[in-house]
Amino acid sequence: MPPSTVRDTPSRLRLKDIVEDPRILLMLALGFSSGLPLLLVLGTFSTRLAYSEVDIKSIGLFSYLALPYTLKFLWAPLIDRFDVPALGRLLGRRRAWMIATQCAVAVALSLMALADPGSSLALLGLGAFLVAICAATQDVVIDGWRIDAAGTDLQGVMAATSNLGYRLALMSAGAGALFIASAYGWSVAYFSMAALMGVGILAALFAPAYDRTSETASGPGRAAPKPVWTFKSAILEPLTELHTRLGRSLWAILILVAFYRMPDFISGVMASPLYKTVGFSLVDIGFVSKLYGIWVGIAGAFVGGWAMTRFGLFPTLVVGAFLGAASNLSFSWLSFGGPEVWRLTAAISIDNFCGSFAGMALIAYMSSLTAPGLAATQYALFSSLYALPGKFVAGTSGYIVAAFGYPVFFALTAAVGIPVVILCAFVGRAGERNAARASNAAAADPMRPEAAAGDEVAGNHRPGPELASTARETSATGQTGRPHPAHG
Repeated sequence: MPPSTVRDTPSRLRLKDIVEDPRILLMLALGFSSGLPLLLVLGTFSTRLAYSEVDIKSIGLFSYLALPYTLKFLWAPLIDRFDVPALGRLLGRRRAWMIATQCAVAVALSLMALADPGSSLALLGLGAFLVAICAATQDVVIDGWRIDAAGTDLQGVMAATSNLGYRLALMSAGAGALFIASAYGWSVAYFSMAALMGVGILAALFAPAYDRTSETASGPGRAAPKPVWTFKSAILEPLTELHTRLGRSLWAILILVAFYRMPDFISGVMASPLYKTVGFSLVDIGFVSKLYGIWVGIAGAFVGGWAMTRFGLFPTLVVGAFLGAASNLSFSWLSFGGPEVWRLTAAISIDNFCGSFAGMALIAYMSSLTAPGLAATQYALFSSLYALPGKFVAGTSGYIVAAFGYPVFFALTAAVGIPVVILCAFVGRAGERNAARASNAAAADPMRPEAAAGDEVAGNHRPGPELASTARETSATGQTGRPHPAHG
């Protein structure tokens, strides 16, 4: 058999391989370790502050502590280039960084457990900020290990397994932490979450060392590795390529991306204080918001993916913009009544379903705008842009509630969606036009290797979801990657 035939024949992935491959179980544990800290500095943390009688304005300002999750792309290249002193030589670069960041998260969570919001609020905030920095860095390392540990045929399985571990962690840090806090207090809850970081530490110790560094790739006699990070390569070149390809509409597209999920980011910080004001118990919030709500969010993401395959990206994007903003009116409605669980269930159902639907549409839209060779950097810029403005404005949410009350506040966040829907009507088809131009270019130049192999080419993204590599981001939306911090 000719060598080229061997290279082009993909290995067949069998169920037996998945069950017997130790990387799958390790990825489940690492996904759990990655997802555990998120709510402990966002949704669960806001609940702790609200039930500790912290001022509503301060709760809003504390949302700024989670900014490292949005800005982690700034120091990600450093993690790929430098070793942890001493530990790196012993365990390898990625495993050493994993264990170092996981231990640091556990220590910072212990600091949060010891800090009393009534007497040492600043110390509690410091602990939350340290958790966010270390957890965001852990995400970078785990993603790098996942990509290096498996070939293309296994990446989908690894991403799905990581996603499952992430969801289990959200339930533990959400419902689990609230149940423990209700029975034994917040200190025990946060110490318990710190102990659960041991799951990731054990996984990192048993994980094989996969370290494909730029120095190894260069080798003797080869070109020196590129600089670790430059403003030109990280920001200017990706934006220049986008502007060349999309023209002046790029600026309208950037505004659309920045505002698309802003209603959710602004309102999310005030969800837990609202629950407390209405009179719901920690157990009510744990069951409805942190358990039931996550599964409703999963359903919303699936429906969003189905809508894109059935109706196309543009209609789904427009509907998602409307639903994602309008769903905040359910919290205005919730604020008018008493603590009936059915009312909380209805509000959480509407918000989590619509928010996940909108999140899936936005991820597909941002993916459709990128170009190969710059896809990772351009997508990182888009994903940072969509989260950063909302998180900055979210810090003022407590002042708005203090001045106007919950009903007006949530109605205002819903109104932000009006200009977003209008923008979608004007520039929402940019991703589909981008894919159409790419297809035409490939058809016009059949001699290109990519076209001959049937692969995607520059400006290559077809209409519809290309989301296997971003499935985990939407799990936290209820966020996201990342997570969206709102009500999960």
